[in-house]
Amino acid sequence: MDVYYRFVHPEPPQVPRPLDRRVQRSRAALFSAAVRLVSERGTAAIPVTDLAAVADVSRQVIYVQFGDRESLLVEAAIDLVRRELFPQLEGGTEAGRRRALATARHFAHHRSFYRAMLTGSCAFAMTRALNGVLGSLQRPVMRMLFGELDQDTVEDLTAFFSGGMAAVINDWLIDGEDPLDPEEFTDRLLRLMSVVTAGQHLRADGGHV
Repeated sequence: MDVYYRFVHPEPPQVPRPLDRRVQRSRAALFSAAVRLVSERGTAAIPVTDLAAVADVSRQVIYVQFGDRESLLVEAAIDLVRRELFPQLEGGTEAGRRRALATARHFAHHRSFYRAMLTGSCAFAMTRALNGVLGSLQRPVMRMLFGELDQDTVEDLTAFFSGGMAAVINDWLIDGEDPLDPEEFTDRLLRLMSVVTAGQHLRADGGHV
């Protein structure tokens, strides 16, 4: 299944059979190994033999479960976001600063991993995945900002805004000065959103942007 689909649609179209516990353990071990090795080495060009050795599984397990190294690495990124970031964003669309700051802190904390993923052989798939996760978070916000819209328009707006936000986050992760400042970056994101909100209020009041 395409990794981008997993982000945009967290629940698969059909409920799959529960994974065997051994498969769950091997996947968890491989995800952990992927994040650790990419972070430590600052590159996504990690030999499959190294990933298998750190996870204590055979190389064949990687090919059977993921198909190739790049798919494993992007799946590891998906798992990292779901395990560490998503639980901090529960609670609806309110508390915008809290959610934005949690997002900024997550990416700053794992900067070495994400920067390597966004600049190496996984860059295209990783960018699509990042767009997808931001889209899944912003879809309710689009409805809140723009009111009742047809589903196609909501999806187009979500793709438009999440793509722009992903580009800003990418630039911050890749080129931002060390150490990254999540507080400052959160203020930057909220300023951008305030401009969008102000423009929406002007249109609602019959004014001109």
